[in-house]
Amino acid sequence: MDFLSRITRLPRAFDPDRGDDTLTLVPEMEGDLAKLLHGTAGCSPYLKSLIEKERDWLPEAFEAPEAAVTRLYDDLREVAADQLGSALRQGKRRIALLTALADLAGVWELERVTGTLTEFADLASDLALKAAIANEIRRKKLPGQTEDDVATAGGMVTLAMGKMGAYELNYSSDIDLICLFDETRFDPGDFHDARASFVRATRKMSAMLNDLTGEGYVFRTDLRLRPDPSVTPVCLAMEAAERYYESLGRTWERAAYIKARPSAGDLAAGARFLKALTPFVWRKHLDFAAIQDAHDMRLRIREHKGLGGEITLEGHNMKLGRGGIREIEFFTQTRQLISGGRDPELRDNRTVPALGLLAEKGWVPEDVAQTLARHYRAHREVEHRVQMINDAQTHDLPKSPEGMERIACLMGRDVGELRQDLKARLTEVHELTEGFFAPDAGRGEVNHGLDEEIINRWKAYPALRSERAVVIFNRLKPDLLERLSETAHPEQALLALDGFLRGLPAGVQLFSLFEANPQLIDLLVDIVGTAPALARHLSRNSGVFDAVIGGDFFAAWPGEAALRDDLCDVMGREGADYERKLDAARRWAKEWRFRIGVHHLRGVICAREAGAQYADVAGVVLAALWPVVAEKFAEKHGKMPGRGAMVLGMGSLGARRLNAVSDLDLIVIYDADGVEASEGRRPLAARVYYARLTQAMVTALSAPMAQGRLYEVDMRLRPSGTQGPVATSLTSFKSYQENEAWTWEHLALTRARPVAGEAALMKEITAFREGLLKRAKDAAAVRKDVQDMRARIAAAKAPSGAWDAKIGRGRLQEIELVSQTGALLEGSAAQNVLDGLQSAARVGLLSDAEAARLEEAYGVFWTVQVASKLLSEKPISPEDIGRGGAAFLLRETGEDTLETLAEAMRARAEEAGAIIDTALGVDTGAGEGEA
Repeated sequence: MDFLSRITRLPRAFDPDRGDDTLTLVPEMEGDLAKLLHGTAGCSPYLKSLIEKERDWLPEAFEAPEAAVTRLYDDLREVAADQLGSALRQGKRRIALLTALADLAGVWELERVTGTLTEFADLASDLALKAAIANEIRRKKLPGQTEDDVATAGGMVTLAMGKMGAYELNYSSDIDLICLFDETRFDPGDFHDARASFVRATRKMSAMLNDLTGEGYVFRTDLRLRPDPSVTPVCLAMEAAERYYESLGRTWERAAYIKARPSAGDLAAGARFLKALTPFVWRKHLDFAAIQDAHDMRLRIREHKGLGGEITLEGHNMKLGRGGIREIEFFTQTRQLISGGRDPELRDNRTVPALGLLAEKGWVPEDVAQTLARHYRAHREVEHRVQMINDAQTHDLPKSPEGMERIACLMGRDVGELRQDLKARLTEVHELTEGFFAPDAGRGEVNHGLDEEIINRWKAYPALRSERAVVIFNRLKPDLLERLSETAHPEQALLALDGFLRGLPAGVQLFSLFEANPQLIDLLVDIVGTAPALARHLSRNSGVFDAVIGGDFFAAWPGEAALRDDLCDVMGREGADYERKLDAARRWAKEWRFRIGVHHLRGVICAREAGAQYADVAGVVLAALWPVVAEKFAEKHGKMPGRGAMVLGMGSLGARRLNAVSDLDLIVIYDADGVEASEGRRPLAARVYYARLTQAMVTALSAPMAQGRLYEVDMRLRPSGTQGPVATSLTSFKSYQENEAWTWEHLALTRARPVAGEAALMKEITAFREGLLKRAKDAAAVRKDVQDMRARIAAAKAPSGAWDAKIGRGRLQEIELVSQTGALLEGSAAQNVLDGLQSAARVGLLSDAEAARLEEAYGVFWTVQVASKLLSEKPISPEDIGRGGAAFLLRETGEDTLETLAEAMRARAEEAGAIIDTALGVDTGAGEGEA
């Protein structure tokens, strides 16, 4: 499409005579094209000179501007090295002229203007770099490299930073480059020669772009964003740069790398470097401390540049001044730093699209994002007009009325209206961003009536050892203490908070998180006042608070399939690093278990739902970790011999009913299918292979790592019990279950469920289990075995007290035993307790009324069990759980007091015990002995 048909606005000449002079040189121009050139030349001496120099090229550019740009790029790629400097300067003149005219006439939107300027900068720097590298190779100064290596610049890359990295170059931008080389392409003995060669090439590239000649310059080039520029060479080895960022990198450098991208030379090597730098730029936890870092940086810039005053238009810096472009960029980048580590979709390096993504994900209000995006575009247009006047790298508005009038003319606007619009936009940007970066000093002290002795000892805790942590916490403390004082039992809540603070290893990140998200203080007060065990977990793993503000924390449960996809995605981001994958799984599981606990605590879900959700998380972790562990194990010992292996979930995991601290009962079953050994660097006999693979899986689950442990694992339900190999062959498993297994082992099989491993084996085990359970049983013998088993359990382990919901006559364990007996006698494949009780009724072990009563009792005991494990890792007592914990228990069970709850539990257990006595043929009138 031609230029003329897309014109939507026109400048007017500030100096009509200068516009008339230019039109005499292009007599063929008429209509709006003539008005455009007249207005442009009458406002900008620089653009006037470009129009006159490139007047013969203008008709081609106006006929098809995009095609003209493409031809210009293609022509430059064919230029000989000795003519390149001159050709690039001519190319820059033409790109500068066309982008200016397309901008002024509204033919191209802002993104097309800045994108074209950036694409030309990419091409120019790439051609200049490769010309310099080719010269080094011809002179045999770059060890081991040939002409074939010129295409990848011998392993050197430039990273475009700042506006160039984001495709947002302004009209008279300099370009910020970091120059690096891939040292792995060279022998260690050639390192210094290679580095010297790359340094020379960098300087020659920079000179070709930067030097001002009679034909002008291409781009002012700034190489100072590299690590420690005062002491490092202009081109660094990637390994050295990576070491610097890992050990000494600062927040401003993290922010700078949001926009970084490979722009010239070996783009693949540059992409690998940026991927290696991902953990530095994008922190795994929500990084609210970055807000204070960014605010401090803003203040330093203002102080250094003298830009801290009120907004006055004369001489106002559109980039760094109040309400300017940098405010919007800092606001956007800081939000990205906070949340981009957890959500890769937020890592867009362009300002306006990034604002849109932040709004879409709930990190910025939609109206704020739209307003800032609108003002960003308007600010950039004003900035461009300021620079177009004389091709000056300035961001300052004119200081004189005449200067402002010139800008207004170039924009085709009334100067009064422009001034009013500018003032309003700058003010609104400042108001929207300042509150985010600079929270107020906090409230003064409140009359909370809490124990000052406890509060005073907080100063000695590790979380408050840094001055920065103290400053942030002091802003939080009045609000925090006031909320504690408003709880039902303030002193107990204060003691719980004291324990939480005492356990924190550091405070800056968490306190910053609370300051930016005050609703989390309510949640913290709720947790510390109700569930001390959850509070202790929080103090050791405060990063789980990240999940609360992730946007969908209180959404409906996503289900096992969605969880599996999410965990695979989280682990996949860690690349091939095994330890980091395991830590990622731990972090993920902690966040989801924390979510379940909070939902339960807040009454969003009940105990039954919590049990199923805990089981979902465990199943997903097992399914995701198994292939990762197997792949790591195969690196040394080869792939699994035969058909592979699967993991069978037993007990509560198989029945899909876990609590907050459940361990996992597992059996690993393999089928070597006649293959005697693996094939790998260190082959193993099949039996040894699967035993060690199982041990590796157990270690992956239970070993303490940086993120703690996932689960304790119990493998005693395997056929060999605590003796023999930890993995069981398919043949042995089937043979044992068919010919040797005790009744209790078949009872355990009623709750077995495949959870991970080879799909074909999982399917086969499922079919075998179902077939085995359907075989005819001697009901009397089963009842006798279960009766004996019940007696042995009672003799082996006594209940911990009246509040023990699991152990004891008529409680969870015994009801589950009857449920499993019913499932076994009926041959039911269902794994859950309630279905088993219905089976018991159908086979005559229980009456329908008795099954219903046991189901009700089970519901009460399960509710108490799940709630108590959330409140405390130890057996609960009314004295230990506090009033907050007591209120939670009573809300969950529907009782009025702990006394009535205890009596209800005793009565339920007595009734259930009697029903079970009858079902198993026990002739006893004994009541519950442990109450």
